[in-house]
Amino acid sequence: MFNRLSTQTVNWILIIGLTLFVLEILFFRGGLILTAIVFGVAIYVGHKNHAQSWGKFTFWGGIIGLLVTILNMLAVRFIIVVFILLFVLDYWKNKNATYIIPEHRLNRPAQDEVLVNIHPLFKALLHGKQSTPEDAYEWRDINIFSGIGDKVIDLSQTIIPDDTAVVSIRHGIGNITIYIPYDTEFMIHHSAIFGRAYIVNKPHEQLLNQQLSYQTENYATAKTRVKIVTSMISGNVEVKRI
Repeated sequence: MFNRLSTQTVNWILIIGLTLFVLEILFFRGGLILTAIVFGVAIYVGHKNHAQSWGKFTFWGGIIGLLVTILNMLAVRFIIVVFILLFVLDYWKNKNATYIIPEHRLNRPAQDEVLVNIHPLFKALLHGKQSTPEDAYEWRDINIFSGIGDKVIDLSQTIIPDDTAVVSIRHGIGNITIYIPYDTEFMIHHSAIFGRAYIVNKPHEQLLNQQLSYQTENYATAKTRVKIVTSMISGNVEVKRI
């Protein structure tokens, strides 16, 4: 359904939803922001103390409370109703649609294309800490979206191929630490709404809705290199030599 929606239609839905959100905050339910902040603090405190029982209770209580708060917003309910209506209309159109099967002039023999299933190093988790294996492991590019938790990637325990190894992480809340061997060139593009970045010997004490980019001196000509692309809502990113 979504691939048949025009960009203009989606943009109008989002603009109307954003307008309703602003009107609701300014004139009707200004306390929603304070409520969301309280639940956000509860999630953060609960995550930091997740090893204890009260920390788990605080964390999941904050998650549930924040979801309920978001679902009670007029703008969110508007977007949900609109997409339900679009789904129903799309289903009705497809139900009565007539499909034309193209005729192929050349009858080529069907060949089974061999696809190899590659198991990712990391999984997309809503919550939890993840790290690469402590022992030697086979390298696979990392491309994940995650919620809350820390990520640790140690490239000294793997053999990077003579190519560009890619580490792409879109993260919510938590820290990302990447260990790179001294003889490996790398590039990093990082963006964060709030947090800190420590790129080898280039510390940035605070990032506030900022982006940064660095690359080592011989990155452009190196055969073996690592490209790092990270983004997060809140947290620290650190690249260390090992």
